[in-house]
Amino acid sequence: MSKKRILFIATEMSPYLELTEFAEMVNKLAIKSNDTGLEVRCIMPRFGVINERRHRLHEVVRLSGINVSVDNDDYPLQIKVASLPNARLQVYFLENEDFFKRKFIFHDEEEKWFDDNGLRSIFFAKGALETVKKFGWAPDVIHCSGWMSGLIPCYIKTAYKREPVFGNSKVVFTIGQNTFKEKLGPDFVKRAIINANVTAKDLEIFKDANNTSMFKGGATYADAITFGAEKPEKKLVEEFSKVRGKKVLPFGGWDTDLTEYIELYNAISK
Repeated sequence: MSKKRILFIATEMSPYLELTEFAEMVNKLAIKSNDTGLEVRCIMPRFGVINERRHRLHEVVRLSGINVSVDNDDYPLQIKVASLPNARLQVYFLENEDFFKRKFIFHDEEEKWFDDNGLRSIFFAKGALETVKKFGWAPDVIHCSGWMSGLIPCYIKTAYKREPVFGNSKVVFTIGQNTFKEKLGPDFVKRAIINANVTAKDLEIFKDANNTSMFKGGATYADAITFGAEKPEKKLVEEFSKVRGKKVLPFGGWDTDLTEYIELYNAISK
């Protein structure tokens, strides 16, 4: 019997980038899943603040040559890989000069919000799914965390629903703590229509183009929901603590041994 495959798609992950405490949890979840006998891969953005030399990133030549089309423009996608320290598993980093080369994450040195953060999140979501297609590696479970991954559950159920690689994939989405108050732009939904299989109606839930709507959209399209913060936004807790037909995992504290996550992955991917 082949191993179950789990893919983590995250905005942040220790030791590469730590914006919230959940970055450490993603690291531990990947290692725990690997140690439990699951086949694990991880994908995250390669922000310019991630030190290539220290973390021993190198380009994956066989995955090169992907162009990601967003809002009628083509952006080249370069993929780099590193081995997670103290674990035999791979973390893949999505790199692009336009979106991720800058030495800041979401705000510049004067704390000014980047006006292309909406485009960056669309590029990351589409780029991550195109990378999985290029792998030819069909995940049983895709666990998305961080607001930048909010579009991914929707895309899997719409834009990529006919892709065989995602045919049996179940999606887990983590609602974490809100980390920004700005907007992703008035054209966010229009730009997020990445192919003919996704419509403005599918993306209606993202129309507020803010942190809350990214979490709300991700949770709405996911097959299971987890909470990854002690105090997520109250409105999100009220809406998603109990959802008919979905498994929901409440926040278990930072010292959990993560067994409940492994049980969740196994339960939804039978």
